[in-house]
Amino acid sequence: MQPHAPAQATPAPDVDRARTRTILTVLVLATFVVILNETIMTNAIPRLMRELDVTASTAQWLSTVFMLTMAVVIPVSGWLMERLATRRTFGLAMTLFSVGTAACLLAPTFGVLVGGRVVQACGTAIMMPLLMTTLMTLVPAHGRGRVMGNVTLVISVAPAMGPAVSGLLLQLGSWRLIFAAVLPIAVGALVVGLRALVDVAEPGHSDLDLVSLALSAVGFGGLVYGLSGLGEGASPGAASSGLPPWGCLLVGLVAMGAFTWRQLVLQRHGTPLLDLRTLSHRTFTIGLVLMVLCFMGLMGTVILLPIYLQEVRGLSSLTTGLLMIPGGLAMGLLGPQVGKAYDRYGAPRLVVPGAAGLVAGLVMLALLAPVLAPWGVLALHVLISVSLALVFTPVFTASLGVLPPHLYPHGSAILGSLQQVGAAAGTATTVAVMTSVTARAAAGGASAAGALTSGVQGGFAVGAVLAVLALGASTLVRTPRS
Repeated sequence: MQPHAPAQATPAPDVDRARTRTILTVLVLATFVVILNETIMTNAIPRLMRELDVTASTAQWLSTVFMLTMAVVIPVSGWLMERLATRRTFGLAMTLFSVGTAACLLAPTFGVLVGGRVVQACGTAIMMPLLMTTLMTLVPAHGRGRVMGNVTLVISVAPAMGPAVSGLLLQLGSWRLIFAAVLPIAVGALVVGLRALVDVAEPGHSDLDLVSLALSAVGFGGLVYGLSGLGEGASPGAASSGLPPWGCLLVGLVAMGAFTWRQLVLQRHGTPLLDLRTLSHRTFTIGLVLMVLCFMGLMGTVILLPIYLQEVRGLSSLTTGLLMIPGGLAMGLLGPQVGKAYDRYGAPRLVVPGAAGLVAGLVMLALLAPVLAPWGVLALHVLISVSLALVFTPVFTASLGVLPPHLYPHGSAILGSLQQVGAAAGTATTVAVMTSVTARAAAGGASAAGALTSGVQGGFAVGAVLAVLALGASTLVRTPRS
């Protein structure tokens, strides 16, 4: 039995070029705002550790729980888009994000702050597939590279700019300013979007498999929960559940296996939460692996750089933010140009050099951390950002472009979910390695600064290994035929 095709697979006949441009502009700008919050707390982690008296492993959950929630919610987005269509799905996403932002702004405790981040992430998780599915539905194949280049501003520049924006705001006052600045922008985007958007397809009907949803939550959660505890032997969550980190990982793996089995069954006798027939397309699967590896390396780097610059080099949060702005701007400015180059040259000529540059940048950070001056950090961050710009646009375009239209929502949901799992796992693994190496160096007699420097080097080394694997995967990427 074939799954019911999502409504977004077929564009509405009255969506002309001007309306398409308006729809995509609204969705891109709104998605930029919500994705920015994925990494906006990373620069605030050192201050939160002091003001709220939490450890680095605990504080990093402000980023990890955001990505983990997205990974759990994104699979539901296809069902929501079919039931609500474009305009109401957008309204739900931005309302959730705004409510979560307000909760973070007023949070009296660290626990409430984490809860607000979860609500924020629910809205963000819906926006990402909504943008991707709408783009693939409305834009013809010959122009997708150029349009996807502009979307790079959302999927890559926003996370890269998060630490810079938070650094500027932290210099002005409390960490609450981060949310005070974002809230009116989110509410404004909600109001403008509801006025400007139209549905690109009529609302439909499909069943939501609650068992699949529960299995995906336990699977993704167990994997990231367990990874976060490896550095200290047990994470806060593992301790409260009575399971050691390896136990959480095992539960996650078993749940993911059960989730995969259930999707295969539902593909024959029902409606799967995620249609795994997308993985039968080789280009999509290779792009998926490459994207996960790159986001693991990216998020580990984004977490480590503020800790290194502030705690080891003694820079202020403002200076740290300013050092990271050029990389984000370079990635953003290159996005449209990379998209045009993709339309002209295809994916391999861009992706392989990009992955090679990522390897070079992360290897040098791992080797040179003890002696690297701030200008050197800036240069390497720009190199990493430019390299990722050469990877992201071609991989997203080629991976989704090879799928038939009825699989666009499933493909974008799978890419989005595993992208977030990769980012969360990269964050958790990097912090775990940093914590473990720092503790070992301190026990060996190193000074506090020296021990932390060794820990940061270990974290960057993890990113370098991931980048080498990404380079291998990049050589297998192909451009789909039009």
